[in-house]
Amino acid sequence: MVERVLLVGGGGREHAIARAVAADCELFGCASNQNPGIAALTSEFRIVDETAPEEILEMAVDVDATLAVIGPESALEAGVADRLDEAGVYTFGPRAAEARIETDKAYQREFMRAEAISGCPDFETFETADAAADYVRQYDADVAVKPRGLTGGKGVRVTGDQVTQSEAVKYVREAGFDEWVVEERLVGEEFTIQAFVADGTVESTPAVQDHKRAYDGDEGPNTGGMGSYSAAGRTLPFMTDADYEAAVRILEETVEALPAYKGVLYGQFMLTADGPKVVEFNARFGDPEAMNTLPALETPLIEILTAARDEDSLPDVTFSGAATVCKYAVPDGYPTNPSAGTRIEVDENAAGEALLFYASVEARETGLYTTGSRAYAVVGNGAEISEAEQEAETALGSSSESIRVRHDIGTAESIQQRIDHMNRLREWRVARRGPTRQGQEDLNTDTDTQPHATRDGDC
Repeated sequence: MVERVLLVGGGGREHAIARAVAADCELFGCASNQNPGIAALTSEFRIVDETAPEEILEMAVDVDATLAVIGPESALEAGVADRLDEAGVYTFGPRAAEARIETDKAYQREFMRAEAISGCPDFETFETADAAADYVRQYDADVAVKPRGLTGGKGVRVTGDQVTQSEAVKYVREAGFDEWVVEERLVGEEFTIQAFVADGTVESTPAVQDHKRAYDGDEGPNTGGMGSYSAAGRTLPFMTDADYEAAVRILEETVEALPAYKGVLYGQFMLTADGPKVVEFNARFGDPEAMNTLPALETPLIEILTAARDEDSLPDVTFSGAATVCKYAVPDGYPTNPSAGTRIEVDENAAGEALLFYASVEARETGLYTTGSRAYAVVGNGAEISEAEQEAETALGSSSESIRVRHDIGTAESIQQRIDHMNRLREWRVARRGPTRQGQEDLNTDTDTQPHATRDGDC
């Protein structure tokens, strides 16, 4: 029997999912926007509100879907997986109750504390902006401030890195959110591990490092993610095997505490001098990290999906061993004042061996136009990160003048800075008192040792 798969979502992440599964099933798609890359891979694509469970169920019934895959977190929060599951359409994605691990940051931290999940930073939650702001003002070390709900990757502010303490207090008071999480600032290098989860089984994928800041050199405001890279193995150049295994154990602990969880569990970690700490969990593939992971996946994605549905053991996932570098092309002014409605030229043939994934573009009869969000991504691959980076850069050579790219992602200089940074943190830990809270606070103020000190999540 040929599986009939309904894919919910229309971004770059979903284009990567579609590409990974389309050859092995009959694929249907629905999203709030028409992604031309996904539409080309589907038998039918409908414009449907991604947060409208009944409309999505109607399409699933119409196309006789045998299973569904949900890409965006907004659909999970809206209970799309709940409704499809209830109607007998197995959905690879958590129900709303389990998706709170992403959609409710206060719940996420309180869950970690209650279940004694490793890697949880010190934190407090607040039900009013004034209370959170007063706490930040009085706190004697740097912090990260996070609105409780989803913010599309742009809601977190970190003192001592992005903003001053007084700027953070003002932001909390004026951002328009009532409920907040305030937690200790994590110092180190950030990385992501995504895992396939079903029936308590966790199959992890290679580590990826995203780049949240808008401009080269980790400058500028946070974005949804300007690009990412993975190495030929499961770790990144600044990590050890032990670091990777410690992060996977955190994912396993989380799944043990959420036995009903199914889908993809994304762990965003900060590799500190004391090992991995959890920046956040996401309840779906990352964007852009899915574009690094899925093209390198050798195990057919459809086999993972059907095993989860049929309550069979998940297959051991294997990967090609290629390094990957993903770079997003975004409109001028992104993310603060992006130019929407600008016509762009995308020559798919010019990408060469690199892969092209569409994200947020509008296809008109006269061509492709920007919408104000990330437009498209290219992914290079190779035996080494440097080879993959060069392939991605070559593919971007014909980009429109109205498009901007972070060119430093995956470069030798950028990666060496991250290796040097982690080496300094580890040396500092050995030279000082070890993994004490006071020692970490001292390190937070030692800016000479942290050129890439903190990053924050919500991809």
